[in-house]
Amino acid sequence: MSTRGTRDAAGRLLRLLSLLQSRTDWPGPELAERLKVSTRTIRTDIERLRDLGYPVTATTGTTGGYRLGPGARLPPLLLDDDEAVAVAVGLRTAATGAGTVEGIEETSLRALAKLEQVLPARLRPRLAALAAYTLPAPGGGPAVEADVLATLAGACRDRRRLRFDYRDHDGNLTVRDTEPHRLVSTGRRWYLLAWDVGRTGWRSFRVDRLTPRTPPGPVFTARPLPDGDAISYVTKGVASVLGPCRTVATVRAPAEVVAERIPPVARVEHVDAATCRLHIGASTPLLLAAYLAALGLDFTVEGPPELLRRLAEVAARCASADAGPLGAAASSSSDGAPQT
Repeated sequence: MSTRGTRDAAGRLLRLLSLLQSRTDWPGPELAERLKVSTRTIRTDIERLRDLGYPVTATTGTTGGYRLGPGARLPPLLLDDDEAVAVAVGLRTAATGAGTVEGIEETSLRALAKLEQVLPARLRPRLAALAAYTLPAPGGGPAVEADVLATLAGACRDRRRLRFDYRDHDGNLTVRDTEPHRLVSTGRRWYLLAWDVGRTGWRSFRVDRLTPRTPPGPVFTARPLPDGDAISYVTKGVASVLGPCRTVATVRAPAEVVAERIPPVARVEHVDAATCRLHIGASTPLLLAAYLAALGLDFTVEGPPELLRRLAEVAARCASADAGPLGAAASSSSDGAPQT
């Protein structure tokens, strides 16, 4: 087979594998139509996948079909260039401990070493550049255990009820019986969006505060997500309890502009083309004042009183920041001729 023919066959295997992963059963003729090949070619490609370790089983029916089942061993992965680089970057990030998933640094490093050994030469410069010119920022939210995330994701996927011990922000410990639907990451924390069976309502739970009880419970029927969007529901809920100091600011800028400048847990409410309301909170009035000042936009707030005092302090300090020698030099330069 020519080099081009080999590449075409490999690319077709990737597309075939992607189709088999997208749903449970695929009739052979439909796969052939999707890939624009004959059913005989599909049978040949299925055998190649089996030789690589993918457990593809034949299904019965009038036209016959195929199903990708769980394997007894991990088969070789078929990744295109962008997927390979994305996986390598994700593993490198996890290996540095820059993420919020706990206990996967060592295993990520081992997996990264294996992947880098088999990366094609053409991809190595891209990965080297990403490694050399990206730095993990310190800090972040509380870490969660990888096996806890896996348990929650599995319960969401299989629609199995899940009970867990949960400690709220006041330290109270309760046992919750839930129908888990989605995991949401805000970049600093992980949240589980679930229907609370005991309280008959939607709730978002911080994953670092819960301990699943296994095995999971019976299968449940999926419910429509609140507001049709798990991310919006979680971020609204988090913003409402972001900190003891909260306010609603009227910002004289479009909502989409403000949304690009705020933490992911704050919430923007559209008013008109030039105005929006910002629902935001913080742990202290001073930190909340700093968040608002950092917008770089005109805004008004009605309170609370301590926030107004802190805003005045921040304004006064900013106004006096150019009173030193550097400020005087800058003022002198701006009043004179242009500098070269």
